[in-house]
Amino acid sequence: MSRITRVSNVRAQAFRRLCLLLTLLGAGPTHGDPLLIELHILDAPPLTFVDDPRGHGIVGDIAMEAMARAGYAVKVHVLPWARAQKHVSEERDHLIAPLSRIPVREDRFTWIASIMPMERAFFSLDRQVDSFAQARETYRKIGVGLGSAQEEILRSEGFGDDQIYPLTIGDNPAQMLLMGRIDAWFNGVPESRYIWPKVSERPLLMSPVGSNADLYLACSKQCAPKMVQDLREAVEALRQDGTFERIQALYLPR
Repeated sequence: MSRITRVSNVRAQAFRRLCLLLTLLGAGPTHGDPLLIELHILDAPPLTFVDDPRGHGIVGDIAMEAMARAGYAVKVHVLPWARAQKHVSEERDHLIAPLSRIPVREDRFTWIASIMPMERAFFSLDRQVDSFAQARETYRKIGVGLGSAQEEILRSEGFGDDQIYPLTIGDNPAQMLLMGRIDAWFNGVPESRYIWPKVSERPLLMSPVGSNADLYLACSKQCAPKMVQDLREAVEALRQDGTFERIQALYLPR
């Protein structure tokens, strides 16, 4: 065997070993496998659920169905909401939902598609108000979800830090209201109406709607244009074919 042949055989064996090692290590998806995208949600029923046998909530299910239709695989992450927003905004190609599109967030994310409008109001047990101005004069402490749009909306409406009481998103504000630890709860109407009957049978007073900012499926500020377009088209297709209504009926039966 010539020296050139021996060298060629050695190189061929080395190449085969390298290919085998890459396969064993899972060097990457095989041709045709869907791209895995990370989606950050929170436990904010009925919008998003972390652990519910029906699924991931109205916005969560729509987001995941849009990803599937667009040909992407999904890995769900659950972080404290303020941390999740910071993480997603600083990463590349991470998704987050439901995220309210408010001015303070506008330049931090890529806004893919609106999922649903979100009306917000003040909820209390004994002092109903008609406006932000009256709420500023009436309530000493107002519970809001930590890292939520509600917190930023109240600040923009002139409420001071001493009036805004951030609490873990979920039923915590409702429990604090029931115990008298806060005077009112400023929150999304669907979420509050869903949570309150699970906490108490007492009547809950609601102000007129004071704010309306749509909930979005959003992406990192640095987000692949193709993924944005794919998901935008998938969300619109779900809206047109009746999937939105079917998912909403699952979590908000009439």
